[in-house]
Amino acid sequence: MEILVAVIALAGAILSAIAAAALIQRLRDEPEGWLVAWTVAVAGLCLSLAVIALGSFMGFGSVTFRIYQVTGSMLAPLWLAVGLVQLLAEKVPPRFLAWLLGIALTVVATVIMVWDPLKTDDMGKSLPTAAAHWNIVPGYLLTGVHAVAVLIMLAMLVVAGLRWRNGDEYDTDNLHATVVIVPSGLALVGAMRFSVPALFTTALLAVAGAAVWYTVLRPLAPYEDDDEDDFDDRDDRDDRASRRDERAQRREEFAARRADRALAGEGGPDERPMFRDEVPGHHGMPEPVPAADLPPQPPRRSSGLGDLVAEYRAGDREVDYASRMAPPPPDDGPSTGYIMNGAPPQRPDYNLAPPAPATGAVFPGADLFSPAQQQGGSGKLSPTIYGMLTVFTLMDGAGEAFDRLAEATVEAVRRGEPDTLVYACHSVKSAPLQRIVYELYRDEVAYRDHLRQPHVERFVNDRQAMVLATNVIELDVNAAKVVPLPTVMY
Repeated sequence: MEILVAVIALAGAILSAIAAAALIQRLRDEPEGWLVAWTVAVAGLCLSLAVIALGSFMGFGSVTFRIYQVTGSMLAPLWLAVGLVQLLAEKVPPRFLAWLLGIALTVVATVIMVWDPLKTDDMGKSLPTAAAHWNIVPGYLLTGVHAVAVLIMLAMLVVAGLRWRNGDEYDTDNLHATVVIVPSGLALVGAMRFSVPALFTTALLAVAGAAVWYTVLRPLAPYEDDDEDDFDDRDDRDDRASRRDERAQRREEFAARRADRALAGEGGPDERPMFRDEVPGHHGMPEPVPAADLPPQPPRRSSGLGDLVAEYRAGDREVDYASRMAPPPPDDGPSTGYIMNGAPPQRPDYNLAPPAPATGAVFPGADLFSPAQQQGGSGKLSPTIYGMLTVFTLMDGAGEAFDRLAEATVEAVRRGEPDTLVYACHSVKSAPLQRIVYELYRDEVAYRDHLRQPHVERFVNDRQAMVLATNVIELDVNAAKVVPLPTVMY
């Protein structure tokens, strides 16, 4: 039996070592509190299993028993519980108290369990029990640590369940992680407190390490593609930025829906935020500063579509925003086009082939301007027009499915959203896996109404499995000319 225990313990120690290395690598890229706590727990499990394997082969002694008890019985369950608090707590005080409690108990318990004399040093190759070797002080101390860990884990399980009821996929992932960690932690405490065969105790230690590894790889995995092993560090940083962009887009959509509920008399300032770094009651926005306390600032020029055109033309050169609306030089060849409010259309003859069908579908935007403005007048654009440019990077092989979904969405927008002035989906000739969606709305109210439409919700949900990264750019329209696009009858 001791040989079987030793083999299982050695396999569990290797598994826990791999899990600890993966956690440390993840921690370098994403310094989160729960990652730190669970790294400590998995490292303790690895050391405890290694000592069990050594003791089952060569026999246990005073040193191996103390290491096994400090790491497996005290450190592992305590820091599993602390990690759950760091994962689920949205405010700083609970997280700080969890750190304080975990560090204090770890230091005090380690000192006592290392220096307090044992009842007896007579041990063999079988796994020694705590009750047979600890004196009163270490025994009661371990009981207190186990009680604290069990209470914290049960409380965090209740918190995760309550948030999941009225939450989103972010809360679903947290609940998934909690449901995996809590049972393994409770089983580990039970194995250390009660008379359990050595084989089951060793197996539960290994299962606890595997549970943490699974949790970090699956429900709490980052948005980046973990299957690509040949990316360099720059590509990894780009993936993490894409994850932040995706999260920012979800925050904006959630804030718009919450604002609509507040106008309708639902919800309130104490409503729970969608993300941990969002301040409740402020809709993700910083606290406003009184204007009297700020020094006078020069008027800020708002960015618009003209700036994007200027940046595209400049390439690697310095961007000249002052001439962003000027036509390109004659020798530069065909440009991407420039738009000027009230300017007559420029159609230079470059002897190009007959035009091919457009890469995207668009809702005709002729009602954006009055007839007088379309005929070359100097009318001023409405300041309430709201624009957005979204760049999607698709998964391999998802282009056709995304295009079908986008085409159905554009058709639904064209038929049922009169205040959506422009809604165009483009493919990119030089980047087959990229799609660009260009949107113009009469105002922000029209944009929020657009987000509530069933076809838009279907578009947002169904595209999740097709999209690798998303980048959202909000636009102000400085000047524009919009007419219905030509169509082709097939």
